[in-house]
Amino acid sequence: MVFLLTILQILFSIIVVLLSTYSIITSDYQLNFLVLFFLGLLMLIIGIKEFQRERKVSGWLHIGVFLFSIFVSIQIFFK
Repeated sequence: MVFLLTILQILFSIIVVLLSTYSIITSDYQLNFLVLFFLGLLMLIIGIKEFQRERKVSGWLHIGVFLFSIFVSIQIFFK
């Protein structure tokens, strides 16, 4: 389980960096909702890993950031 979470964390990190780099280079910010969506998923994975390490406060903080970023991502998508 930890190995799968690490793979997902690396994958989501690469996606966020690539989308952010593309947006900065091209000055096209229409994909910001995807950046926030994958950043939220990354926070979810980090939160789950924190719960496994028994760091409850940090885990809940990451879960809260996940919920907020997914909410904002959906708001931007439907705007």
